[in-house]
Amino acid sequence: MAENVNSFAGLVGVEISASSIDAVMLGGDGSIARSHSVVLTEDAPMVEQLIALIDSLKKEIGDISRIGLAVPGLVDRVTGRVAFSTNMPENASVDLINEIKYTTSLDVTIENDANAAAYGELRLGAGRGSRNLFYATLGDGVGGAFIFNGEVWRGAAGYAGEFGHVPINSEGMKLEEVASAANIIRRTRARFHQDSTSSLNNMSEESITLAAIIGAAESDDDFAQMMLERTGSYVGAAIASVINLLNIEKIVVGGPIMQAKEVVLNAIIERARELSFAPAFEATSIVEGELGLNAAAAGAACLSGETV
Repeated sequence: MAENVNSFAGLVGVEISASSIDAVMLGGDGSIARSHSVVLTEDAPMVEQLIALIDSLKKEIGDISRIGLAVPGLVDRVTGRVAFSTNMPENASVDLINEIKYTTSLDVTIENDANAAAYGELRLGAGRGSRNLFYATLGDGVGGAFIFNGEVWRGAAGYAGEFGHVPINSEGMKLEEVASAANIIRRTRARFHQDSTSSLNNMSEESITLAAIIGAAESDDDFAQMMLERTGSYVGAAIASVINLLNIEKIVVGGPIMQAKEVVLNAIIERARELSFAPAFEATSIVEGELGLNAAAAGAACLSGETV
C-alpha cells in the first residue's frame, strides 16, 4: 500500500493502558517523530491525567487539531463510548470523547486498542503489503483484531476480535486466563519453587514480574523458557482456529509479552502448525509485530487522519 510523502505528518495517537498513557506523533513517512509517556497514578482520575498529557502535547507540538485514542475494551460505534473494559472498567463510566473535546477543543477518534494496533501494523509495520490479517496482542489482557480488504473489521456491533475470550479447554477456560501478563506471573509464581535450578528462586515471589520472567528466559533459564513456551502454545492453539476458519493471509503478534521474541513466537508457530489444516497453515505467515509497544498509539494516529 503506497503512501504519499508526508501523508502521516503530524498525526497524533494516544494509547491508554492500565498503567500508563502513551502518545506518539508520526513523521511524514510514518516513523515515530516524537513520543511521550506518563505513568498513571491514583492521585487523580484517569481522564484528568489524559487531558493533562494532551495539553502538554499541544504546548510542545503546537498545531494539533485532532487525535486518535486507543483504549482497552469494547467501543460502542454508535455512542463512541467504552461499553466494557476488563482491565479498566472505570472507562465505561466516562464519555472520553466529549470530555476531551470540551476541555481541549480537539476532535477525537476512539478505537479499541487491538484494532488500533492491527491498523498500525497494517499501515506502518509487519502487515504492510497485506490486505487481510489477524492481529493478536499479548499484554495486560489478550486481544485480537481483524483487517479485511485493508480495513478494520469490527463485526455486527463493533465487538469482533475478542481473542482473549476464546475457550481453550473443555471446561471453558479462556485464553486470557492463562496468557495475559498477570496470569503468566500467577502461573510462574505457583511453580517456580519446583525447579531448584531456576534463577527465579533467588527472588521473592512478589519480585517475580513479567520482565523478570522474560529476563530469565533470555539468560537461558529453562524454567522461565518453559513457562513462556507454554504461553505460546496456548496462544498457538487459539490462532490455529483463526487459520482454520479464515485461511487468513498474515497473523501479526504484538504486545509486551512479545519482548520474549522467539521463545514465545516459535511456540505459537509450532502449536498452530500442529492444530491447523496444513494447506491453510502453509498459506499463512505468522510474524512478530514491528511497532512494538507503539503499535496501538501509532494505529490510532493513522485512523485519526482518515476520519476527517
